Amino acid sequence: MKDFFNLTIIQLGDFTIKASSILTFAVFVVFIVIFLQLVKKTIYKTHIIDLAKKFTIYRLIKYCALLFSSVIGLQILGFNLSVLVAGSAALLVGVGLGLQNLFSDFISGIILLIDSSVKVGDIIELNGLVCKVQEINLRTTTVLTRSDTYIILPNSELTRSQLINWTHNAIASRFVVTVGVDYSSDVNLVMKTLQKAVEKKEGVLTSPPPFVRFTDFGESSLNFSLIFWSEEVFGVENIKSDLRVIIFNLLKENNITIPFPQRVIHIQKET
Repeated sequence: MKDFFNLTIIQLGDFTIKASSILTFAVFVVFIVIFLQLVKKTIYKTHIIDLAKKFTIYRLIKYCALLFSSVIGLQILGFNLSVLVAGSAALLVGVGLGLQNLFSDFISGIILLIDSSVKVGDIIELNGLVCKVQEINLRTTTVLTRSDTYIILPNSELTRSQLINWTHNAIASRFVVTVGVDYSSDVNLVMKTLQKAVEKKEGVLTSPPPFVRFTDFGESSLNFSLIFWSEEVFGVENIKSDLRVIIFNLLKENNITIPFPQRVIHIQKET
């Protein structure tokens, strides 16, 4: 058995890897895997913090553990890290200049995980695209759009671009549905009709209560806004669509007309 442990597996000049080193390295890898699994179970069992923060904490611990274990693993195999770093310094400088964008994504990923400005489960709007954050990795972030399409974004895109986080401070957000009616319409009746349309609508919160606002005198219509709050931020377009159908039917029942744009043309006859 002793001879087996001292058996040389790889030899390159003065550098050798023995069977004992490989076995120690394998045991070390198994230990790291078990350690990360135990950490993950412990973090996800607690009820003190929400799911997004659990994900962030575990990812940070995982990346730190992988970094340190890589260094220790190389030492177990017999690599002299100081010699490797000194010998590859010039190469690392050249690689670093060529991979600036990649390093920028890595740093952005660490920033996202630490400051929690964007978390897993958040609904964000980036360049007009509304999507739900599914996973934040060290280099990329995976998001799901309303059309059920997965998009992989570089982390630097999230840190350097202006984006809207609909769920940053609270789950519920405010939304608006607009409608224009004929100038001959009874304003009070219109407002009551719109208020009725939103009552007991599934997905619309009763606190804060929804309300109707007379927004403007348009060119061809009196314009109103139905303002409401909902926690269904990702699927709110379906709620808006249902509300528009209800509003249309209620306006029709109350003989309230939605006008077409009108233009007056004057024709001057030549004498």
